[in-house]
Amino acid sequence: MMGNEDYSEGMKALDDDKAMLQTARLMETAGVCVAVYDHEDRLRYANRAFRAAWFIEEGEYPLWPDLMRRNFHARRGTVITADNVEAWLASTISRRGKAGFRAFETDLHDGRWLWMTETTQADGWMLCVASDITSIRPDERALRQDRDDAIKASQTDDLTGIPSRRFVMAKLNDLLAKTQDDSGLSWGEIGCIAVLDIDNFKYINDRFGHSVGDAVLRDFAATLQHHVRKTDVLGRVGGEEFVLVLPNTSAGDAEAIVGRMLEAVRLSRPLPDQVSFRYTFSAGIACAERGEKAGDLYRRADLALYAAKMRGRDQISLDPGIRLG
Repeated sequence: MMGNEDYSEGMKALDDDKAMLQTARLMETAGVCVAVYDHEDRLRYANRAFRAAWFIEEGEYPLWPDLMRRNFHARRGTVITADNVEAWLASTISRRGKAGFRAFETDLHDGRWLWMTETTQADGWMLCVASDITSIRPDERALRQDRDDAIKASQTDDLTGIPSRRFVMAKLNDLLAKTQDDSGLSWGEIGCIAVLDIDNFKYINDRFGHSVGDAVLRDFAATLQHHVRKTDVLGRVGGEEFVLVLPNTSAGDAEAIVGRMLEAVRLSRPLPDQVSFRYTFSAGIACAERGEKAGDLYRRADLALYAAKMRGRDQISLDPGIRLG
């Protein structure tokens, strides 16, 4: 015989199920476009409006880059003005999902103008919502697009297409802001940064010329980007120096990630006509401490990088203050 407590729990579970079903029905018939992407940027849910706007079949769950790539070639979905879709994808992916929330405007090949929001959780899952704002006057739309293009340009490194110093340092400050808001964070829950520097880059420029140096920089950014998680941020901060921000990452995991990058760069051949040409890089890793300022964290990682260089390059050095385990 069911007691009152069991009955109440059962009714609550039934009500929750009904609420979930109603939510699903409302999402499916909503006029706005709604989608959910997982930490690998694979579509996990899209309502009817989203599937129609981006030409997604029922039961199909593509990766975001694959969806954008095929729509670009079919001239449908999002308008991408770049001539080289792969370069556009690489640059866009390097910033996609790096903020907890962002809003922007975009247009579709069918003439619609959309206001899009992306809400990203710490684990990399993302909620996308798009609303039709086509009724905005065309001259206002152009001004807004010019503004967004200018912001994007200020946050992007011209040569490599990955985030600039301004963008990556802003994300580093965001990481450290968590330490002010949540004093209960334990070691490794805040995150780490790695300062990366291409070995003997001045020698490469002096011997082979700046065009080869530029090719190495572009190859370096592209090679590392393949190993950057959705929640991480890789940016070029100047010359041959790059910074990798790794939220919610322990020193051991950070070292493993950068280790895979080291191996990938060792195997890379950036000059198709000189297959014997190869290069390496060194890295210093430091973990954030509660209440720490960005300059202090960066300095500790930079000192660790210097130690890696002094030990012979092509390796990782950890800040001596890191507590492992």
